Amino acid sequence: MPNPKRRHSKSRTRQRRAHDSLKAPQYQTDKDTGESFQPHRIDPKTGMYKGRKILDVDEDI
Repeated sequence: MPNPKRRHSKSRTRQRRAHDSLKAPQYQTDKDTGESFQPHRIDPKTGMYKGRKILDVDEDI
């Protein structure tokens, strides 16, 4: 099992751990409905993506 030869400084350890934090998901607002959505996802209510109809969605569900 490899072991470190030298001790890592506190600043080096904290710089490495700075990238471990969780980021909140990004949301955008829809131009037509005004609802917020995640980018690069198909809208489950309308079945639209980038202005095109991708999925056929049943209205009664």
